[in-house]
Amino acid sequence: MITVEKIPFEQVPQFSDRDVAYVSNNEKLRPFFKYSVTLEAFGDIFKDKAKDQTDRTTLVQVLKKQYASLAPSPAVLKNIEALEKENTFTVITAHQPSLFTGPLYYIYKIISTINLARQLNEEYPDYHVVPIFVTGGEDHDFEEVQKANIFNKTLVWENEESGSVGAMKTDTLKEVLSELKDLLGTNPNATEIYQIIESAYTQNKLYANATIQLVNSLFGTDGLVVVGMNNAELKRGFIPIMTEELIQQRSHQLVGATSHQLNEVGFKTQAAPREINLFYLRDQIRERIVFDEGRYQVLNTEYSFNETELLAEVNQHPERFSPNVVMRPLYQEKTFPNLAYIGGGGELAYWLERKTQFDHFNLNYPMLIRRNSVLWLDKGMNKKMAKLDLKVADIFVETESLIKTFLKKISEKPLHLNPEKEQLEKMFDDIATRIKTIDPTLEATVKAEGAKQIKSLENLEGRLMRAEKQKHDVAVNQIRAIKDKLFFNNGLQERRDNFLSFYVKYGPAFFETLKKELDPLDKRFVIIRDA
Repeated sequence: MITVEKIPFEQVPQFSDRDVAYVSNNEKLRPFFKYSVTLEAFGDIFKDKAKDQTDRTTLVQVLKKQYASLAPSPAVLKNIEALEKENTFTVITAHQPSLFTGPLYYIYKIISTINLARQLNEEYPDYHVVPIFVTGGEDHDFEEVQKANIFNKTLVWENEESGSVGAMKTDTLKEVLSELKDLLGTNPNATEIYQIIESAYTQNKLYANATIQLVNSLFGTDGLVVVGMNNAELKRGFIPIMTEELIQQRSHQLVGATSHQLNEVGFKTQAAPREINLFYLRDQIRERIVFDEGRYQVLNTEYSFNETELLAEVNQHPERFSPNVVMRPLYQEKTFPNLAYIGGGGELAYWLERKTQFDHFNLNYPMLIRRNSVLWLDKGMNKKMAKLDLKVADIFVETESLIKTFLKKISEKPLHLNPEKEQLEKMFDDIATRIKTIDPTLEATVKAEGAKQIKSLENLEGRLMRAEKQKHDVAVNQIRAIKDKLFFNNGLQERRDNFLSFYVKYGPAFFETLKKELDPLDKRFVIIRDA
């Protein structure tokens, strides 16, 4: 039986102060976003976004081409066609094309987005809202996408290519696919999901296309539209903004000023904007563009342009210019009739630095929604916790503190010397009072000796605790194992484990439970327990 508990973000120590501040509507952050995260606010966003000049015709044409080699569901086809209509809008999430989808929150982001679109379609029947997943194949941070943790084993994709990840070839995935097949086993759920993954990675020559197929296979029936943004036709609509970024370099000033303001109100910013926030993209190359001695240089290459040559290159080959994290939100919002972006705390931190940049480029700034965060406790984990009488609230406590609390609860005798310390403190206070009347200079000596004796008792308490740990070493090790499984290196389960660890056990019911329970407008941490 599945049960669900929800707790405030403030009770989850793994979240950053900024993350908690945004979810809890901290007033210090209010100047840095446009819309409050409520269902009612979308009434204004529909009208505001309608004023943007979205090239719907090109968008639909590109999406149809991207899906031409796939088997899109009727729901996906309907959503793509609908995007050409003025009353159709999108809600978007995005992520790098992580191996086998990477950490669990990849899936949570997608389902949060699907559920938000469903809510909006029910609440605002005069509009149609399409869930979009943007796969960031232009990134060149291969180290960030090459691993997946499944059943506590880390699978690694070894690849010597460089440049953007999405342009890498899939033939180097054979070895890690073989490892995955052995690891998953042969039960029906494992066989089903492996076939989906293998098909995606073997039927497509490029990794970006493989990722699009995989996500479409998993969530196409929900109408999720998956988009690769490394496209010449889409980037052609972004040429005016890219041109201004290259020549006038306005984002550096705008985002830099906002970052300074965020730092002043106590929220450390993610990354400093560069003078030029575009990469140059060619086969096996994705390198920064810098302006140096009157020319635009592509770092670590022989490519170099004067201003006239650079503008000609942008206009003739917009696909060769790749937005970095500072420009990517603008590219996304210029391309889509988008209402809201759903992301994790780190992503929203980047977005909170962008409001004045959006104003400058005359684009509507979307609602920013914190994706759902989830802790999934399966039957085995629930049994271990019940055996140790651990409640859900207990497992969020720091490991050593949890162990101390546990030992104090089960110990037959007190593991502290509080009465003795109180007596000792009173005794040295009395001595200090008497000595002060005789020789005031000795008072400090008496107090120092008292502190020394108290410290000795505290050391004895530590030895008592260590003795009790040894006495109950099996239980203590079980607590450590639980904490290590759920909060590896004090991080959340969703940032390490892959969905396959759960899909093999639950099959499609894993996704269906998440679709039933996740609500991105509910600002609480979700705990799902399989009792």
